[in-house]
Amino acid sequence: MQSRRHKVFPFAPGPDRNNVTPQTLDSPILMPTTSPSTGHPRGLYTLFFTEMWERLSYYGMRALLVLFMVDEIRRGGLGLTDEIATAIYGLYTAGIYLAALPGGWLADRLLGAQRAVWVGGVIIAAGHFALAIPGTTFFFLGLVLVVVGTGLLKPNVSTLVGELYPEGGARRDAGFTLFYMGINLGAALGPLICSTLGERWNWHFGFAAAGIGMVFGLIQFRFTRHHLGPIGKPPTVPDAERNRITLVTLIGIAGMVVVFGLAATGVIVINPVWLARRTAFVIVGIALVWFVWAFAFAGLTANEKRRLGVIAVLFIASAMFWSGFEQAGSSLNLFADRHTQRTLPGSSFVIPSGWFQSLNAGFVIAFAPAVAALWMTLSRRRIDVPLVGKLAIGLVLLAAGFLVLALGAQRAIQSGPVWPSWLIVTYLLHTWGELLLSPVGLSSVTQLAPRRLVGQMMGIWFLATSLGNLIAGLFAGEVSGDNTGDMPMRFLQVVATAGGTGLLLLLVARPLQRRISGTP
Repeated sequence: MQSRRHKVFPFAPGPDRNNVTPQTLDSPILMPTTSPSTGHPRGLYTLFFTEMWERLSYYGMRALLVLFMVDEIRRGGLGLTDEIATAIYGLYTAGIYLAALPGGWLADRLLGAQRAVWVGGVIIAAGHFALAIPGTTFFFLGLVLVVVGTGLLKPNVSTLVGELYPEGGARRDAGFTLFYMGINLGAALGPLICSTLGERWNWHFGFAAAGIGMVFGLIQFRFTRHHLGPIGKPPTVPDAERNRITLVTLIGIAGMVVVFGLAATGVIVINPVWLARRTAFVIVGIALVWFVWAFAFAGLTANEKRRLGVIAVLFIASAMFWSGFEQAGSSLNLFADRHTQRTLPGSSFVIPSGWFQSLNAGFVIAFAPAVAALWMTLSRRRIDVPLVGKLAIGLVLLAAGFLVLALGAQRAIQSGPVWPSWLIVTYLLHTWGELLLSPVGLSSVTQLAPRRLVGQMMGIWFLATSLGNLIAGLFAGEVSGDNTGDMPMRFLQVVATAGGTGLLLLLVARPLQRRISGTP
């Protein structure tokens, strides 16, 4: 899941207590232990459940977010317009991916991955509990805390999984596959739990449930952390550098506190739509400046420049894909709430709108093994699908999903709410597209980027996902509310742009593959 698309404890403070076992503070540091029944490090299950609970909390809260913001004040919502609510949603989801950059940097330079996961989880839980308190100030405080906490936890928990397998190879790939299933299990359960509580009883009950889920993740992490051994411990850095990093971090925190305080007291007024649009331009500008610098001043060879050119093409395609895919929590969520028949036949039970958010994760769990088996089968038969070709097919599948949604929207406008099958088929097609594009995108960056620029290139790749999330939020505001009548036409615009780009990439897949391999 993206989504497109990423520990020191209060009981044992101090730099020398970062890798102690729960039994004694003075016991020697142990290497990660291995389960004899599975052959995987026991620490994998620590990280599996940590990430499962974190994703449960994240996707559970995300399923409620837009619905809560647009609900009437008398019903417990914020009473915002669709345009403002979806712009806030876009800024929030974009911020999640942007925060991964400083979160990874801080873990590498100061905290260590284990401590970053713990601190990030605590901040995430605090954010969800802030959302559970009525009031606009607590709402925005909660969003900021979840963004900051996820930026610390998400990239570093994945780093820890990789460090459990220093030998690499097939066992490492299998470990990441299990970890990926934990992500999607949490993403499938979260909306079912939080939407049931939030939509049927009280919005804030749903947000509190997300916080409780994160607390469960922290508890199991605390009591099984010793299985991780010494991996992800804080780096050894000179005191002067540590002080500089700490100072920069404190300045950043102080800046966020000041801006939040000024906004909360009304000294400055932030227009979310204006901010989302300007942020999108800033992200595009950062990416453009970086690519120009890399081409002109990074001292790359001709072959490296050719590969970097392919990454630039993939960056654009990735941003386009996520700008459609990440409408799951905004325009597709509103479509489920307002234009989908959710009452079960012969029953008075109404399906919570947020339950549809579980479809993507459920489909990933069901179809990911089949997609992996497909690539293995094609490989054995020496049928090569170019990397760019896989990404192109992902875009075409995204377009196909929006074509289905456009037809469903047209029928909903003409005759009222439509059957859930329209959304189910849309999510199925989008999931197939994600399974083609998301792992391919990550693989392409590590494969194509010059070795000395891999870290920077991963950051740029996250920018594409962040940009896609921003565009998704802005787009959703244009197909709902007073613009409901424009839904079919706007969805068809996504079909044209995503599908056209996908078909174009299919045409140039072979030439681009030659650039990747360096052949004329």
